[in-house]
Amino acid sequence: DSEMPLLSVPKEVAVGTAMLGVAFATGMLAVFGTSKSSTRGMIGKSSPLRQYILDHSLREHPILKKLRLLTADHPCGRMMVSCDSAQLMANLVKLIKAKKVIEIGVFTGYNALNMALVLPDNGRVVACDINEDYAKIGKPLWKEAGVEHKIDLRIKPAIQTLDELLANGEAETFDFAFIDADKESYNEYYEKCLRLIKKGGIIAIDNVFWNGKVVKPRKDDLAAQSIHHLNEKLFRDARVNISMLPMGDGVTLAFKL
Repeated sequence: DSEMPLLSVPKEVAVGTAMLGVAFATGMLAVFGTSKSSTRGMIGKSSPLRQYILDHSLREHPILKKLRLLTADHPCGRMMVSCDSAQLMANLVKLIKAKKVIEIGVFTGYNALNMALVLPDNGRVVACDINEDYAKIGKPLWKEAGVEHKIDLRIKPAIQTLDELLANGEAETFDFAFIDADKESYNEYYEKCLRLIKKGGIIAIDNVFWNGKVVKPRKDDLAAQSIHHLNEKLFRDARVNISMLPMGDGVTLAFKL
């Protein structure tokens, strides 16, 4: 997750259709890993280029902005997914005409709301988390946005929910999955999502840089070790095509073959 800058952004309701161009902005790659101001292994939150990217790409629904600002005031606010990453997820969901989405790690529900806004009326996000208190922050805004019926919040360990979906015969019926929960379980989440996702579907994995710690993960840093091992596995995984994007704290997109 990336800490949200409290910036002024456009209030357009429309979600942009431009896809990966922003993620690969030349400037992002030029400064990747070189800025001493970076606190997340990427462009620092106070970087003028970071501000430029947001000013020239973020089209944030007014209720999304409301939830982002509410979340930023929370003591754990920095756990929230970066707003530009969340917009990319919504654009991908819209691009592939997704109807069924899995989200592992909901927090206050900013990303779930972003995806629900672009899903058809009969679409749904199976939103997995173990902390209902965080989700209660977002729930009234899901309702205000008119998409509460599209978000199926399940408060229990995500592995249990994924196993239930598989047991219910829902393998290969989901279009998209977003993984952003406890890092030590990333590999297990990935494997179960791969079974639940259709061919041609997408699994997005957040925090794949882990603040740059994946480059030389310490032996006592289980989160960094787990993410590094998954990154290595994904690179060699013939079941998917991948793109690792220098966005937020790093996002890998895995396209199921």
